[in-house]
Parts: sequence; C-alpha cells; structure tokens
Amino acid sequence: MANHNGLIPNVDVRSHENNLLHRTREIDRERLIVRRGQPFSISLQCSDSLTPKDHLDLVLHLGKKDEVVIKVQKEFEAGDKWWFNQQGAQDEILLTLHSPADAIIGEYHLSITSSDGHTVKRTEKIGFHLLFNPWCRDDAVYHPDEKMLQEYIMNEDGIIYMGAWNDIRNKPWNYGQFEDYVMDICFKVLDHSKDAMMNSKLDLEKRSDPVYVSRMITAMVNSNGDKGVLTGQWQEPYTGGFAPYRWTGSVPILQQWNKGGSVKYGQCWVFAAVACTVLRCLGIPTRHITNFDSAHDVDGNLSIDILVNESMESIGKKDSSWNFHCWVESWMRRDDLPQGNGGWQVLDPTPQELSDGEYCCGPCPLNAIKEGNLNAKYDAPFVFAEVNADIVYWMVRPEGHRRKIKAEHSSVGKNISTKSVYGDYREDVTHLYKYPEGSKKEREVYEKAGHRVTEPIYDRVEPRQLQLQLSIKHGKPVFGTDFDVIIEVKNGGKEEANAQLIILAAAVTYNSIYQGECQRKATTVTVPAHKTHKEVLRLRYDDYVNCVSGHHLIRVKALVEVPGGNAPVMTVINIPLSMPELLVQVSGSSFVQEKVTALISFTNPLAVPLKRGMFTIEGSGLLLSAPIYVKGDIAPGQKVAVKISFSPMRVGVRKLLVDFDSDRLKDVKGIATVVVRKRNLFSRFS
Repeated sequence: MANHNGLIPNVDVRSHENNLLHRTREIDRERLIVRRGQPFSISLQCSDSLTPKDHLDLVLHLGKKDEVVIKVQKEFEAGDKWWFNQQGAQDEILLTLHSPADAIIGEYHLSITSSDGHTVKRTEKIGFHLLFNPWCRDDAVYHPDEKMLQEYIMNEDGIIYMGAWNDIRNKPWNYGQFEDYVMDICFKVLDHSKDAMMNSKLDLEKRSDPVYVSRMITAMVNSNGDKGVLTGQWQEPYTGGFAPYRWTGSVPILQQWNKGGSVKYGQCWVFAAVACTVLRCLGIPTRHITNFDSAHDVDGNLSIDILVNESMESIGKKDSSWNFHCWVESWMRRDDLPQGNGGWQVLDPTPQELSDGEYCCGPCPLNAIKEGNLNAKYDAPFVFAEVNADIVYWMVRPEGHRRKIKAEHSSVGKNISTKSVYGDYREDVTHLYKYPEGSKKEREVYEKAGHRVTEPIYDRVEPRQLQLQLSIKHGKPVFGTDFDVIIEVKNGGKEEANAQLIILAAAVTYNSIYQGECQRKATTVTVPAHKTHKEVLRLRYDDYVNCVSGHHLIRVKALVEVPGGNAPVMTVINIPLSMPELLVQVSGSSFVQEKVTALISFTNPLAVPLKRGMFTIEGSGLLLSAPIYVKGDIAPGQKVAVKISFSPMRVGVRKLLVDFDSDRLKDVKGIATVVVRKRNLFSRFS
C-alpha cells in the first residue's frame, strides 16, 4: 500500500548495535549516541513509495534553530566532511554515515529525502548525539592506551585525595557520567555559556575543538559571572545550601542545576569532580588531580608573600598557600600551539583569578609547566606558580617596617596525586609537573620562568643562632581527643640564649582561611649553647571544637626571637585531625533489578552527644542519592545502625558511598564495593 503522506516509513537507528560499537551503551540503550570519526548505520524499511534503487539526500541540522546545516556527501571525498554510502538489502536500505574526526559534538537531527521525479519522500528528522572519540586516531582527544581510556572515560567511580602532603586521605566520589540524562545536562551546560548565549552559531561551530569545549566547561562549572553549575563558599555558614564536604558525587549537583540553576555550595575538589564528570561524558579523557601545598599567587611574581605581625597574626591577605588544591587534567592534541604541547592539559574550574575576563583556567599543557614555557596558553604563569612558587614569610613591625624571617624554596607542589588506572591506588604525578626539587634543572626552569633574585641585601634571611621544630606527640591526633604539640628550640650558637617564644594554634580551612584561635602561649626560654629546650602545648577538644572547620585542620605557628638579636625564627605545621570510621556492609550476591540490603553503622567517638545526624547514600548504577535522618541525639559511645534496600540498575563493579554529618562531626565517609551481575540459569543454582 502506498505511503500517501510522503513520509519514508520505519526508520531504525540501530541504537543497540551502534551504541555497543561506539562504547556509549552505558549512556543509553534506546537513543542513538555515537562518536565522531567512526561510522554508524541506520536502516530504512522499503515500501511502495521507497525502493532500494531510490537515491537519497541526507542533511544534518544542529542547534535549536538549525543554526548549522551540513549536507552529507554521497561518497567519500578528500577533506574532512560528512559522507554516506547506501546499500540495498532485501526489503530495506542500509545507510552508513561517516563523520569526520573533527566533527562538531552535540545533538544532531538528520533529514532524509528521496525523489522519483514525481514525488518527494522524506523522513521526520532523526535525532542522535555525537561525542568526542578518544579511540579514533584522527580525533584530537585520541589516546592510544586502552587501559587509560577505561579509567579516564569509562570509569564512573573515583578517588579524590585530600588532607596534607604528609597525611594524604582518600575521599570516594561517584562521577556518574553514564547515569540517566547526565549527557543531556552536560550539553545544556555548554548551551548556557556566555559564548553560546551571545552567538549560538559561532559557539556550535567551535564545538569541534576540545580546547574550546574544555575551556567553556571550566567557566561553566563555577557560577561566577555566568549561569554556571556551582556557587563557591569557603567557610561557614553554608546557609541555604549543602556544605561542600557533604557531596559524594556529581550527579545530584548536575540534576539540581538542571532543575533550578546554580547549586550551593562547592569548593575546589567539588568543582574539579563535576568538571571531570562532564568532560568524561563528552568523550575527553580526564582525571582528577590534587596538588598538596598549592600556591595561589595573586601578583604573578612566583613568590607567595605571607605577612605576619609581632603577634603572629596574618595581615594584608593576598597571596596564600593552600593545604591542597584540586583541578583536572584532560588529554588532547594542541593544534593551536607549537609541537610538544599536546597530551595532558591542566583545567581548573575553581573560580580564583580572571582569565581573558572570565573565571576559567586552562587548558594549559603540562609540558609547558615542566619546562617553564609560560607563554603557552592558557594561564601558564598561574598554574606554574601553583606547583613551583617560593613561600616567603615577612614580619611587619608596628611602624610598618617589613623584615624577611623565613623563605621556603621547596615546600610548594608536593605529592601531586591522581587515582591509578590499576585500581584504587594513589599515583604520584609530580614528575610530570616539575623536575626534582632542589635539582639544578628545577632551578634553571624556575629562573627561565621569569623569577630573578633582586632583593635588597637587608631583606635576605640572616644566619640564625636558634632553630625551631614542631612535632606531634604520639602520631596523628583524632578529632575529639586531646593531644600535645612539641616545640623544640635548639641553640646552635656558642653562647646561652634568652629568647621570647610565642606559640599560636588556630583553626583554618584547607585553603588557609582563618577560623579562630584555639590556644596561644607566650613564654621566655633560656637555651644553653648547643642545647635544646622543649615546650609542650596541650590542645584539648574543648579548645578547638568551637572553631575548627569542616576540614578539621589546625595550624600551629611558633616564633622565637632574641631581643636585640638577629631576625626572629618562625616555623609552621598543619595538623589534620583524623576522622572515625563509618562501616558499610553489603550482604549476599547482587543482581541487576533485584533487591540488595546494606548495613551502615557508626559509633559516636566524642564525649558529647551528636545532634541532627544524617546519612547520605549514593552509588552510580545502584541507587539515586538519598538522605536518611537519625532520630534523636547520638550519645557518647552510642552505635547507630541503619539498613537500606535498593535494586541495582546496571551490571558491573559498583561503589556504594555513604556520608555522615551532624552538628559536631562532619564529613565521615564509608564505602562498599558491590559486584552486580545478571541473573542467569547458572546463578540460580549456584
């Protein structure tokens, strides 16, 4: 029977076959989602109005108003163009479409028309999504290592490294780039950028370039100056939002933004994790990076100048040194830069400094940072300082005179870390950013980067008679306990020293924002020649509980000065307080779409009750993020246990993430690995 409405009937986009071949089946099994530079096929059912001999014309449309229109060539031609071939097979026509390796990524609509000389047949526009293709040699994001791609594209579970360079801690994270409709939200993020709003046609045409796309993502993950995803907040109170340390995954953040705009609140690891989700989803190999003792150089002189007064209080806050800072690296070719700048690129979505008028950073080639080539775009001087700056402490006297009291040339950029491709292990990538600290090559690169030592002679650090050392008695202190800080004053001179010793313990955030003074001690010490004097500063729970931030970090500074003698001697240590354990147990075998039970238990380690207790549970492919509230207070030493049931949605090795928060104890994390299988005949009898 003829098709009188002029429509070509029964188009099959073959999403099951295509998505499997294009490694997008995890995103969606029904919609067609393919990767550029790799062919895909659709079939048309023949009828009285459509025969295998009909010649077809294919046109692609991009944008809500068809801003970009692309005619698909009928056969391969030289040059990077879309083309297709047509093959008749029994009662259907098989169309194989070939996209160029530099095609625009996004949502396409394909129209097909056929003319027999009398009538024109057409299809309704066929929708599909096109992503970057790191498996395609000609794609700018191509990576030759399959193991890397399984981690940096396909893995939805991650580990974020936090804490201190000498006390590195793991934080599990659910990237969830293949969760339902996350891909749609990622494209919506791009659609809401300033560039897209100003000129959607030009923006769409630029989406063939991973340099452009990744830079847009760093601008849009933060909400500074645009309609971005996350609002930053670096200290209490987190009014009207979620404290950054309570997030355990990117999906709830993206879903919330999709429903109602900017989400409160994020800090560096959250910004980086959300960017990692979006970039992996779009097909750009990406990994989460943590830089310990990270520098924030405001004036670009490669020196972090920290000013303190005689009471050891920081003044004139500009430059700062962060306990850690997180960003991402993405893998791509840099056709816009000289050869040798491809590979890993730093992208930092945390809003710190303006870059070309926007709060974004990167992509910046790692190789340029290591070699000190600071002319490489984008933002190389800022990234270089984050891992290489010197830290200089200055004493500012009441009359305003400034005197250098301490210079550190190798304290910035330590243990730069990412999750290993071989499992849940930390991989140190510091060697990709710089040569070994103190080596001749490292100093040469530092000089090449533009720093010149031109200080007046009176500003140089003078030889000291006294030395200071801080340490913790009995290892790592646990939040909720009392602990001792040991201060040792060593006299390396030939004469006895009578000195003033000031010790200050204060709570700070991970990025050095002052939260409150915990304890201060000032005393006069007499240290015989070639001897050491010891002081003990006891920090009790009551001293720090009311001022410590959600990062549970205490900074202790000690300063010793001989009246009328040389410049003061100062030293600083950061003390991260360890957190108690949260136990997560999943019993029995797990099968897709069948109920699984998990037991979560937690014991209050503090000597005071915990109020407003809440567990947050999340797991990619397992369940959507859900809160569970604890009824009543949790008494000291009391154990709380909750059971949850869920039905896994997808097979594979999955991670169940649990976060516990209360009024006095926050950011307690737990994790369980869940292996989800398909139920089959063998498993029924096993």
